[in-house]
Amino acid sequence: MSAVPLPKRLESLLENSQNWQAPPPVDTIPIGIPEIDIAAGGLPRGCLTEIFGPLSSGRMSLLLSILAEATARAEVCALVDAEDAFDPCSAAAAGVRLERLLWVRCPHSAEQALKAADLLVQGGGFGLVAMDLGDTSLQSAWRISLASWFRLRRAVEHTPTALVTVARQSNAKTCASLQLECTRQRTDWSGTCGVSRLLRGAETQVTAAKKAKKSGICLPVFTAAAI
Repeated sequence: MSAVPLPKRLESLLENSQNWQAPPPVDTIPIGIPEIDIAAGGLPRGCLTEIFGPLSSGRMSLLLSILAEATARAEVCALVDAEDAFDPCSAAAAGVRLERLLWVRCPHSAEQALKAADLLVQGGGFGLVAMDLGDTSLQSAWRISLASWFRLRRAVEHTPTALVTVARQSNAKTCASLQLECTRQRTDWSGTCGVSRLLRGAETQVTAAKKAKKSGICLPVFTAAAI
């Protein structure tokens, strides 16, 4: 049997290449803040997203915005609360539709929160599963092994669920497909110092990191509270 000439083989390969299709785009969930949605491209489904930052850095406001967007589209969401820190009234005021949110309260255990999130992801039926470790001590969060984060990432792969974790520092590391780091930049107050003051607003910077590409966004988070 004679060999096929090289030009003919190249021509056949070029013809077949026309039938190749690019991989389908990753489906995402809007974050609800246009600047961050543009920079990060939304939360990828079937992936782990990590939101982290110190106290009063805007990380919970970011999570509430995500939950508000998801529940407004009639998606069923779940929140695993490791330290019983979730405030339903504040969430409702931020636009979260509580009738579409499953609130799982864990007895101050990061390990049990991780197991609960794993069960929810594997059970299916949720558009978004969030795990709040924001008030968990760093020592407790560090006790979660990297192997556990890898198992959680594998559990959510090839599912329509977006998995989000909130913590003080990055715990999932390379297991996260998207990382959003929150840092407080400036706080505005009104009133007289030492007498009575009113919190007018705070400016938070959100740094989105995905596939080693970073972009910083200054996000004003406006709140009001009597001090």
